[in-house]
Amino acid sequence: MSLPEGKASDLKRIIRDHLVKVNIHDKIRDVLGESRAGLDPQRQLSGEDFMGALQQRGLVDDIMKDLTLNVDNVRDTENLEKTPNQSEHIGVIQAERSSINPKRRYLYLQILGGKAFLEHLQVPNRISAEACSTLTLCINFRNQRFRSKPVLCECEPELQEGFFLEVHQNLTGNENKMADCSTLLSMCDPIHMVLIKTAPSGDTVLTSSHFLDWRSVLSAPGGKTSIAIELLGVGRDCKAPVGVLNVKLELYPPLPDRLSTDVVTTQQSLERQKTAEKDRLFLVYAKQWWREFLDIRPSHQNRLVKIFAQDENGMNRPVCSYVRVLRGGRLLESPHQAARFVSLLAQERVPGVGSGSYHEQWSTAMAFLCRNKGDCEDHATLLCSLLLGFGLDAYVCVGTKAKHTPHVWVMTCGTDGTVTFWESLTAERYLHWPIDPDDPLTPQSKPSHPYQTVGCVFSHRAFLANCQPTDLVRFCAFDLQDKSHWKAMSPEALGSVCGRGAAVSAPPAPILCAPSLDPIQASNHMELQLRHRLAEHRKDLGLATVWDDNLSYVLSAALVAYELERCTGVSCGNEEFQDAVRRAVPDGHTFKGFPIQFLHHSANRAFATCLRSHFCEEIIGCRGDHVRLAVRVRVFAYPESACATWVMFACQYHCIL
Repeated sequence: MSLPEGKASDLKRIIRDHLVKVNIHDKIRDVLGESRAGLDPQRQLSGEDFMGALQQRGLVDDIMKDLTLNVDNVRDTENLEKTPNQSEHIGVIQAERSSINPKRRYLYLQILGGKAFLEHLQVPNRISAEACSTLTLCINFRNQRFRSKPVLCECEPELQEGFFLEVHQNLTGNENKMADCSTLLSMCDPIHMVLIKTAPSGDTVLTSSHFLDWRSVLSAPGGKTSIAIELLGVGRDCKAPVGVLNVKLELYPPLPDRLSTDVVTTQQSLERQKTAEKDRLFLVYAKQWWREFLDIRPSHQNRLVKIFAQDENGMNRPVCSYVRVLRGGRLLESPHQAARFVSLLAQERVPGVGSGSYHEQWSTAMAFLCRNKGDCEDHATLLCSLLLGFGLDAYVCVGTKAKHTPHVWVMTCGTDGTVTFWESLTAERYLHWPIDPDDPLTPQSKPSHPYQTVGCVFSHRAFLANCQPTDLVRFCAFDLQDKSHWKAMSPEALGSVCGRGAAVSAPPAPILCAPSLDPIQASNHMELQLRHRLAEHRKDLGLATVWDDNLSYVLSAALVAYELERCTGVSCGNEEFQDAVRRAVPDGHTFKGFPIQFLHHSANRAFATCLRSHFCEEIIGCRGDHVRLAVRVRVFAYPESACATWVMFACQYHCIL
C-alpha cells in the first residue's frame, strides 16, 4: 500500500522527530558496544546480529509502541494543510548495511546544524521551498566520500547528518590491527568538507571548502568533542565568513587512555612548522631555479611558466600538487572513456569583480568534482590524474591557443616517441609532429591542434620549462629528457611539497563516485516529456501530431553510435543506421533528423534550446502530407553525476513534386 506524498512526508517527519527525541543515536551505540564486547574476536558483527540484539533488548518494540499514537495523529490530520515552518530534513545516523569490522576504529562525524549564514537571512516562505536554492555538504576522508541531503538555504540551515569514517592504517601487515594512539596521532589527513549551493535550475556554486583537523578528539574525555567550525568563502571571498557549522566528533571504540591536550597540540604545531619550513625552502629553490631559467635567454620572461597556482581557499600551491595518480576502478574502463567523462563536466570561469573580469582559480579535485564544473585548469589536472592512473606518461601543458588566449591541456608521451595532445574540454586528441624550421624540405603544413605556444609541462613528479629557441608548439620537440630543450626542477624539491608525506599542503585526490542516475529511467522520462512538449507546440501552431514509434526506435542506433564515437574517436554503426532508415521510410517520403547533445537531462531546457535551431524548428513544425514525427532520447551516465544526453528529433513526410 502506497501513501500519498504529503502523508508520507508527515509520517517520516514524525518518525525522525521521535528518534531524535528519544536519543536513539546513543542507545544504538550502547547496544553496538555491548554486542561487540561479547562477540568472538574472529567473527564480524553482521547486520542480522545487530538487529537481533536490538530486538532482544526491546528497543524496537518500545519505539514502535511510542510511535503508534503519533501515526494515528497523521491519519487524523491527513487533510490538514502542512505548516510552512515544519522541518523536512532531520538527519539520522548513516548506518552501513554491511558488516561492521570489530578490528577497525571509526570516527563518527555528526553535523548538528548551521547558523549565522547571513547571506540567506531573508529566506522565502517554505511553501515555495521547491523553488529555492539548497545547500549540500560533501565529505572526503582517506578515500571515503559522503554527501548530505540537500537542505533549504536559510540563516540556520538544518544540516543534520551523521557519517561513520573508518580510521585505519592501510599498510601491509596492519589489516587486522586496530589503530592505537600513536598511529591515530600520526594521521595528518584532514576531513575535507565542501559546501555546495544548488539553484532550482540545477546550477551549482562552490560556497566553502574547509579542512578539519579531527585529532582533537584524541584528547577529549570519553572520545567525544563538539566543535563550532567557521566556514569561509572561496576565491576572492576566502577571508569572509560564510557561516558556522556545529560538529560533534566521537571515536569508536574510544581509546583506553586518551592523550593529553598538550601532546595533540604539540604534534599539530610540529606538523605545521615542518610544512611551513618545506614550503619556505621550496620557494627559495623555485626563485633560484627561475633566475637560472631567465639567464638562458632573456625572452623567457614572456613565457607562461606557472610554478604556483591559487586554490579556492586563496592558498598558493605548487601546480604539481594538483595532479595525483587517480584510478577510476570499474567506473572508467579506458583512457578514452576517462577523457569523455572529464569533457562532460561543464566549463565555467570564476567571475571577478567588475564587468568582463575573471579571477584565475585552480580548484582542488574534491571541490571540482562536487561542483561538477570548473575552468580548463581543473579539467586538465583531473584528466592528467586519470591518465596517470591508467599507466600513461601524462603531463599538463601550460601555454596559449588562438589569439594568445592562455590555455591548459594534457599531453602523453608514448614509449615509441609519439606525442599526443588531449583537449580536456572536448575529449579530442591530436598527434604532434614537430616541424624543423631550419629544414627547407620539411612541409610547413598547418597543425591540426589549436595550441599556439607552450611554456611548461608538469605532472605529480616533474616540472619542466620550455627553453627551446621558440615556444611555438608546432616547432617544439617534446623529448623531455633533453636538457637543452627542457629545464627540469629537482625531483627531490618537488617531492618535499608534492609527495606522499605532504598531505597537509597537497590534499589527496578523492575516489570517484558511481553514477546515481538510472540512464534507462531518465531516458524514458525525458522522452515522454519531450513528446508532450512537441505535441503542445504543434497544437499552438494549428498542426496535428502523429507519432511513428518504429522510426523512434530506429533512431536509438544513431544515438549510441554518436556516443561511441565521442568515447573512442571511431565512427561505427552509421551504415546500419542509414539502411534501417531507408527501410523505415516509405518510398516517395523524405526523412529529416536533428541530433543534439546536452550535459543535463532536463526536458524543458533541452526543448527550449532545440527551438533556437532553425533546422530543428523545421522538423518540429513540419507541414505536408502524411507527416510522421519521431523523437528518441538516450542518457549515458558517468561517474560524479555527469551525463551525456543525446536527443534526436526526426520526421518523415510525403514529397509532392
